[in-house]
Amino acid sequence: MQHTILRRLRTYARKTAMGLGAAGAIAVLAGATPATSATGGAPCADCHDKAVAAFESSFHAKIWQGANGCPSCHGTTDQHLNDPSKKTIISFSKDGGRTAEELSKQCLECHQKTSAQLAMWDMGAHKKNDVACVSCHKIHQPRPAVNQPTVCFTCHRDVRSDANKMSHHPIIEGKVKCSDCHNPHGTLSKHMINAESVNQLCYKCHADKRGPWIWEHPPVEENCAICHTPHGSRHETLLVDKVVNLCEDCHDIEGAGTHESAVNTAANMFSAASSSKRVSARGCIECHHAIHGSSNFKRSFTR
Repeated sequence: MQHTILRRLRTYARKTAMGLGAAGAIAVLAGATPATSATGGAPCADCHDKAVAAFESSFHAKIWQGANGCPSCHGTTDQHLNDPSKKTIISFSKDGGRTAEELSKQCLECHQKTSAQLAMWDMGAHKKNDVACVSCHKIHQPRPAVNQPTVCFTCHRDVRSDANKMSHHPIIEGKVKCSDCHNPHGTLSKHMINAESVNQLCYKCHADKRGPWIWEHPPVEENCAICHTPHGSRHETLLVDKVVNLCEDCHDIEGAGTHESAVNTAANMFSAASSSKRVSARGCIECHHAIHGSSNFKRSFTR
């Protein structure tokens, strides 16, 4: 008899909890309403009914399954019940009066213990520039994933401009995410890139540029960013300048007659004193195709 009644109660509870998600179902089975499971017993839903309803369908509610609620992130509600202002509660809104460090501390109490990506949070540029977790993450939304690059472009407007230039990495097309190259939670490397150096990061996709080569181009080995800009450029193949101008930054005419005469002779071909129709209005890559490196035994940087 008892088993029959219990089974019927469970069936009723499941039907009642349909559409509430895992947290709502467990709350009903436990004899609690969704509002009390979210608020942890505090009457938050009396004033914040929309926020509580949104929380019930959030990723946090599904993971916690009623074990935690509003006070877990917003602090105790004792003073807030008597004085319902943002000063008596931990408010995550922009006018809440809390610093970025205070707000992030609420999140890090759980996430820093379980996420390896947050190990370098204190080293990262975001933390040092007073960026809070809620600046990028919305804790009441169903999925915790950040909409990249929309969120990143909110602050990094120069990157948004570059990403919309003629030659760019497919960021706006959704083929490359910001987090593919950067760890927004902090790294020991410059610009919070996901590698020890720029070259090691680029080689993850552009492995054909790694070498080793018989003839090596020193700038390539040093830093890819010497010739290429990572987000976008108005020049082809993300170059920082036109091909001739870029090459002449190193292979200038003034160095003629030195041990680098091979490359400076090519530069002299473009000078007014030694103008030639064969090279006029042409780029260096017309002859030097393999600019990243070459395995040709006869001449460098040619195929």
